[in-house]
Amino acid sequence: MPVSNLNARVAFAIGAVVCALLLAYGFFLQYVQGLEPCPLCLVQRGFFFAVLGVFVIAALHAPGRRGTMVYSALAALFALGGAAVAGRQVWLQHLPAAKGPPCGPDLYFMLENFPLSRVWKTLLSGTGECAAVPWTFLGLSIAGWSLVWFVVLVVYAIWMASQRA
Repeated sequence: MPVSNLNARVAFAIGAVVCALLLAYGFFLQYVQGLEPCPLCLVQRGFFFAVLGVFVIAALHAPGRRGTMVYSALAALFALGGAAVAGRQVWLQHLPAAKGPPCGPDLYFMLENFPLSRVWKTLLSGTGECAAVPWTFLGLSIAGWSLVWFVVLVVYAIWMASQRA
């Protein structure tokens, strides 16, 4: 049974609220708890913003069947990108210390002093800071929880698309 436009709006709004809450908690950890995000954390944050943006636009648009499928596919693609980055960081966090990447300068220094291609390469491959685990909850690091939530968002987006098929 197809979902009505109002229900599609609500479904997309729920996804947007989830992303907004996840981002708010990330900013809480940064500005209240003092945990500085590493390069891979910043990329993951960008993917959460992208998924949030798709969900907000879709909620405002209240698309029909085809539009819901397009917005859901976009949200799923951005969430898959975030999952890939989070997965890389989880992998880095489980490497032996001797095998991990070296620590590097922070993002602002790199943007001011390095060519953009090198900044992107460092952002996507991670640095020694990305292998650190300064916070855990129920045995998972921030990157581990990001991976879990990105997978949840992918499944949710696929579910929304299937409801409109």
